Amino acid sequence: MTKCNLPTVSFPSCKRRKVEAHFGGGAVSSDGGVLLLRQADRRLNLTARVAPALGDDRQRGRCRHEILSLLRQRVYALALGYEDLNDHHTLRADPGLQTAVERDETLASSPTLCRWENRADRETAWAIQRELVEQFIASYQQPPRRV
Repeated sequence: MTKCNLPTVSFPSCKRRKVEAHFGGGAVSSDGGVLLLRQADRRLNLTARVAPALGDDRQRGRCRHEILSLLRQRVYALALGYEDLNDHHTLRADPGLQTAVERDETLASSPTLCRWENRADRETAWAIQRELVEQFIASYQQPPRRV
């Protein structure tokens, strides 16, 4: 019988959670690629730059999830192919997605994400587009003459 002894691969930790890839079982995620996506987001700083443009008129004392966490949860899930909000019923407990969002607890529920998404208006869309264009221009050593 073949016995596989692959080395453990370590990723950056998330708060108190040690993140490793190996085949020993435990808390398992079928979407390990989200950690690579998070690394790319860290490098680009895209979600952190977009989050302030979204605004937040919620009552802070009643909120369990920051705007940045909601944004990352939704964007990363979309990038993984989870278009429907009902997928978040299961995804919110996924250790891979939790780690990528930099939380070590249950993420936002489908209804929470739905309420958050439905707050967006035309002004929000323009603010996001403006930030994406700025990010695109910043990727050049010299800004392009035309966009």
